[in-house]
Amino acid sequence: MSSTTDKIKGAANEVLGKAKQGIGDATNNDKMKADGAAQELKGKAQSTVGDAKGAVKSATDKI
Repeated sequence: MSSTTDKIKGAANEVLGKAKQGIGDATNNDKMKADGAAQELKGKAQSTVGDAKGAVKSATDKI
């Protein structure tokens, strides 16, 4: 995957994770809150991978 793809997927997972947590809070559903937190963390990790790929590509392009 490209860095842009990783960043987009990461952002989407973060948003969906936050939404799940909100729904879990509203419905008092601990499983949904936990799933949302896990999905948000997954999104943050994907975004970090995308940032790292972008940095490596920028560095290699300069060489």
